[in-house]
Amino acid sequence: MLRRILSLIIKEFLTLWKDPKSRFVIIAPPLIQLVLFANAATFDVNHVALGLWVEDSAHPARELVSRFEGSTAFDVVAHFDNPGDVERALSAQRVKAILHLGQTFSADVLAGRPAKVQLLLDGRRSNTALIVQNYAATILESFQRQRSIRPEAGLQLETRAWFNPNYDSQWFILPGLTVLLTAVATILITALSVARERELGTFEQLLVTPLRPMEILLGKAIPPTCIGFVEANVIATIAVVFYGVPFIGNILLFHVAVAAFAVSTIGIGMVISSIARTQQQAILGVFIFLAPAIVLSGFATPIANMPQWSQELTRINPIAYMIRLTRGIFLQDVSWSLAWDQLWPMLVIGIVTQAYSTWLFARKLQ
Repeated sequence: MLRRILSLIIKEFLTLWKDPKSRFVIIAPPLIQLVLFANAATFDVNHVALGLWVEDSAHPARELVSRFEGSTAFDVVAHFDNPGDVERALSAQRVKAILHLGQTFSADVLAGRPAKVQLLLDGRRSNTALIVQNYAATILESFQRQRSIRPEAGLQLETRAWFNPNYDSQWFILPGLTVLLTAVATILITALSVARERELGTFEQLLVTPLRPMEILLGKAIPPTCIGFVEANVIATIAVVFYGVPFIGNILLFHVAVAAFAVSTIGIGMVISSIARTQQQAILGVFIFLAPAIVLSGFATPIANMPQWSQELTRINPIAYMIRLTRGIFLQDVSWSLAWDQLWPMLVIGIVTQAYSTWLFARKLQ
């Protein structure tokens, strides 16, 4: 019995190793995902994009600003002189935090009065906002200790988290989950469609029908698009009704975003479906794509803290664009002009992937 089992084990290993596709699946995906996860999946917060709104040019104010400029936790990327520019920068996510020193800051410090320091934060990523607040508090504490400022006349840090004033993590997580669950459904359903036809032996029959490749593509793409719309709306409704996540954006913009996202994810699913010959291969292809795509989406870890090469990879990841846009629609009431920066890359990804899958279908007809 042991000899028979051993023979079967050896046979399975030889089969896996001799098949090029199986050999690739065993070696390549784990190594690729190890590199991505080890570098991109980081919860560290560093090099935070900081804006300065300083209305005081005296020495104490300049000294405090220099401490923020010299900190490795912050990168000063902008200076502001009016509230309008501050609002636009936070809305467009050009900065994660803004340090505001009023006109009387230095005078209050020199006179021994409590001096106010305001920190405006982007609360859409609640955990990052809390960490940034702690970084700022540490710098202020060091400034106060070095200048021997009495506790009763110390610096008063006033923080205001825009779009999420209570740092509620569900406001941050659930809009992202809406995107992830919709992506899983649309990509998986699409990827299994042609592979299922091949396993059932009906794919060849489909190819000899009068249907052209584009018509086959549309027939396969429309059902998962409808399912994606229903799923996105159901999840969004549950998040708002049962978990109290605010939805202050434009409902039409949300549906336009879902449509653009569906175009991109279904294109990716179609490519996987066109390459895979069995449903098992299709499911494996979905896993190989989704695992890195979720890590590189900014759902759990900030994209800005990833290595530069990882940030470049997010440019071809539709999930990353949709998560930014969905959080903006839920919490910010993002404008159409700002939303367009996230919409057009998803459309381009969808057009390219669906054109490629159409080409693959056309080759099978020849």
